[in-house]
Amino acid sequence: MWVAEAPHSLIKPLLLRYSFLSTSHPFSSLTPPRRLLCFQSRRGLIATVTAMEGTKTTAGESPSDHVTGTWYSVPELRLRDHRFTVPLEYSLDHKSYTKISIFAREVVAVGKEDQLLPYLLYLQGGPGFEAPRPTESSGWISKACEEFRVILMDQRGTGLSTPLTTSSMLQLKSAEDLADYLKHFRADNIVNDAEFIRKHLVPDAGPWTVLGQSYGGFCAVTYLSFAPKGLKQVLLTGGIPPIGSGCTADAVYSACFEQIVHQNEKYYKRFPQDIVLVCDVVNYLAESEGGGVLLPSGGILTPRGLQLLGLTGLGSSTGFEHLHYMFERVWDPVIVPGAQKQISYYFLNAFEKWLSFDTNPLYALMHESIYCQGAPSRWSANRVRAENEDKFDAIKAAKEGHPVLFTGEMIFPWMFDEYHALRPFKQAACLLAEKNDWPALYDIASLKNNKVPVAAAVYYEDLYVNFKLVMETAPQIAGIRLWITNEYMHSGLRDGGGQVLDHLLGMLNGKKPLF
Repeated sequence: MWVAEAPHSLIKPLLLRYSFLSTSHPFSSLTPPRRLLCFQSRRGLIATVTAMEGTKTTAGESPSDHVTGTWYSVPELRLRDHRFTVPLEYSLDHKSYTKISIFAREVVAVGKEDQLLPYLLYLQGGPGFEAPRPTESSGWISKACEEFRVILMDQRGTGLSTPLTTSSMLQLKSAEDLADYLKHFRADNIVNDAEFIRKHLVPDAGPWTVLGQSYGGFCAVTYLSFAPKGLKQVLLTGGIPPIGSGCTADAVYSACFEQIVHQNEKYYKRFPQDIVLVCDVVNYLAESEGGGVLLPSGGILTPRGLQLLGLTGLGSSTGFEHLHYMFERVWDPVIVPGAQKQISYYFLNAFEKWLSFDTNPLYALMHESIYCQGAPSRWSANRVRAENEDKFDAIKAAKEGHPVLFTGEMIFPWMFDEYHALRPFKQAACLLAEKNDWPALYDIASLKNNKVPVAAAVYYEDLYVNFKLVMETAPQIAGIRLWITNEYMHSGLRDGGGQVLDHLLGMLNGKKPLF
């Protein structure tokens, strides 16, 4: 791929758009159905994704499994809520399984409630974040509702799907119990939940379109691997995962550090005045008693904690601006002569809200596990960062007056000490980091034989899903079409209105040429 080798100086001035079509065509006959799909792990066969291609179950046949609400409105949209009762673990006998609830919101354009529209399932990024809550018809949802009945599913453990919050998880009495519970909250079971919903919602249990953003795209590739008969077509936006066996987290973080450094350079070039400002903050934190200052929730803000602001600030379209404006108000004004210099409550509060660990702790607990198949992560980001500490030592950089580099999408073990909302779950997080029997999330053989039409938006400077790793995976998904661009960042689906969705649909419905 020539674009991957193009010098950065040549790419940046352009709105880079490039399409790629796999050599395998996606429109030949489908593979035979399978009732139960199992994968080999290091400890033997583990039933992971139940394709649910057996007898159709409808809401009328199992009323307790599916409850449908009444229609209600937001401007130009009609919505109704669905609640499904599903197994925590699909491989267990249905008479003995633990049950959880999955919430999904159905969205249509006003006046289309009774029309026979094709279904589109949206899978949110994360892991550990709920689906969007529409307040009006706008952006990609407005575009999708022109031709689809949109299903916004809260992935298990988020939103209204038996949410795993900082309070609800305390019901599990031991770290071992919590870790054993959390192992069921990855892409394999998210796909099982999606298939359960499809069988209840789609007329004649027909296939639907899936739109996967970021981690939602990872889930969609798991869907392609193990339950392709449920899919009519798949749209990926910034969400093509590394699919190698074992744990690919080390490769992900090693590749991402290069892009993180580049994003830091771009940030300080945009806001050079922030070099001194951030150094001053780091020095203040390092010299404070205990090595940091108290956060409003009871945690502590340290220099290495401050660097986490790159998680949001360096990777989205307006992240640079928001990060800069946060630092504009980092210091309290001196309104009484002789008062001590201190970091403002405004900044400390904004810091906690930006990271969202208090409202979405599942992200911190499960993030590295999304890269694991039959191998532990062993705190991969922390190990890879240690190899790059010469670049990311905040205290050393601040003392020398060099730019302090922010980190990216990484979870570190010390976060479970420094952030109040995460402290009760430190031991469980450590158990998950050492878990070595994670079941498979992808089937490369099935992907190479894929027959489902797939189109993907690939963002050249994506901070979260590394371009080079994407280009290693893409050729292994037969028939995939890539739209490569640096017009958008990772948040392109949100930022582009309906343009990104329209472009991907056009790649599959003939409006965009194959070459």
